Amino acid sequence: MNQKELKILLEKLITKWENEVIEFKEADDNFSIAEIGKYFSALANEANLLDVEKAWLVFGVNNKTRKITTTSFRNDRERLESTKNQIAKGTEPNISFRNIYEFIENNSRVILFEIPSAPKGIPISWNGFYYGREGESLVALSISKLDKIRQQTLATDWSAQIVANATIADLDEKAIKKAYDLFTLKHANRFSAEEIASWGVETFLDRAKVTIDKKITRTSILLLGKPESSAKISPHPAQITWKLEGQERAYEHFGPPFLLNTTAVYQKIRNIQIRLLPNNELLPYEVAKYDQKIILEGLHNCIAHQDYTRNGRINVIEKTDKLIFENEGNFFEGKPEDYIFDEKMPRRYRNSFLIEAMVSLNMIDKMGYGIHKMNKEQAKRYFPLLDYDLSNSNAVRMIIYGDVIDPAYSKILMEKTDLSFSDLFALDRVQKKLPLLEETIINLKRKKLIEGRKPNFYISSIVAEVTDKKAEYIRNRQQTSSHYMSLIIDYIKIHKKATRKEIDSLIIGLLPNFLREDQKIRKIDKFIIKLRELNIIFNEGTRKNSLWRICNNASQKDNKKIKE
Repeated sequence: MNQKELKILLEKLITKWENEVIEFKEADDNFSIAEIGKYFSALANEANLLDVEKAWLVFGVNNKTRKITTTSFRNDRERLESTKNQIAKGTEPNISFRNIYEFIENNSRVILFEIPSAPKGIPISWNGFYYGREGESLVALSISKLDKIRQQTLATDWSAQIVANATIADLDEKAIKKAYDLFTLKHANRFSAEEIASWGVETFLDRAKVTIDKKITRTSILLLGKPESSAKISPHPAQITWKLEGQERAYEHFGPPFLLNTTAVYQKIRNIQIRLLPNNELLPYEVAKYDQKIILEGLHNCIAHQDYTRNGRINVIEKTDKLIFENEGNFFEGKPEDYIFDEKMPRRYRNSFLIEAMVSLNMIDKMGYGIHKMNKEQAKRYFPLLDYDLSNSNAVRMIIYGDVIDPAYSKILMEKTDLSFSDLFALDRVQKKLPLLEETIINLKRKKLIEGRKPNFYISSIVAEVTDKKAEYIRNRQQTSSHYMSLIIDYIKIHKKATRKEIDSLIIGLLPNFLREDQKIRKIDKFIIKLRELNIIFNEGTRKNSLWRICNNASQKDNKKIKE
């Protein structure tokens, strides 16, 4: 937002906004992160209960008079932005401010923290405690409000339903032990390892949000169940299938407990080392074909978002150069591109209870941020970004690349470490021959990152300098029209005449490789028409069997016209 838009927003917040979803503070530089975290939890939860998309914490405004004063909180922008990470570390699930805005007018500085509403069915805590509001007071979130949030999806959430004939005996002991370890790691700032270890299994599972009132849920079976326990949630299959395609073919099925078996799936994937050679370096850079964190994040996302009511399995298809993850159900809220740039957190989830349990057990790091995180990791490894195929309206396919598509793309990532993520994302679309927005094209051309003409763009000369594919760049580079017309004139002068077939043979191989054959023919048509209109050449033959000669009155001065 620009300063004018921020001024309008601030005036609106001061005069019209509901008290429960806005808090004004004058706040100096000593205002504690712990206090900000409490307000974050309270305002996010109240926004959920009032069914609004966002809440606001505003520094630099007096809470009683509602007059703009100023704030000295974190004047350095980089330090101010670090507040996001500090809040994400203390919230559960791990979420943070959507945006942090600074408004400055008449020597007064105001900071507006944009807080996303807590997702449906999932209250937000700060360091293990849930906060809310009573009027303008910060208080512990009441039991009635906590239950109201949690019950928003319980009735319709497949993953929250109790499995009537299941008991603790249906859960795998190794999976429960692993759950203890992961929960201890995740909540080290709230509970000591000794305290967690002292909890009985039933108490632990309730606190880990895997069971409800010590009753086994479908989430319990999926994450911690013994392999045979999947029969108790039939006909809904709890199954992940790994399938190898290529010269060699193989497959294997994996059932519960998913907490353990996602690692078993990863171990089936052939993860060899790949060599990349940076520019001007003798030693190659070695990178694993796939990153374990990316694979597990992708697989856990499939488990979390699968539509189990469709009675399908999760598929992991391993091809020579890529992995394809398939899960049942469409994108539940928004589209993949909404999450690419880390700007969206969904308000609704298909399996809220399952997702809350996976967050609690450290299987999912941040809700809504997985796509951005995986793409950032791929870029760090100089590999293409993830692709999503939503052509089947009842399924989602995610593609993780395990090889280079265009070496120029990988090498520019090695050389230009200051590329913004938006530029990186756009260059990834260039290498995949995907369409670009007009403003993106203008931006990339201004930065000299791409060349060519719409829709045939390619990585530009700046990249050719850092790639071994210099010859390919030359073949792709577009010369000026005058260059090609000069070649036609010189050819006719030397040979006294030229047929259309001879002109095509002369020029067609010199035109950029990214042009199709028919596009090259049309370009040559334009060159010939232009030369004829300038009275430099004329057709002595017929329309069908042309024979081109230099005009008698064509002079050196006329030849200069083709360069104008």
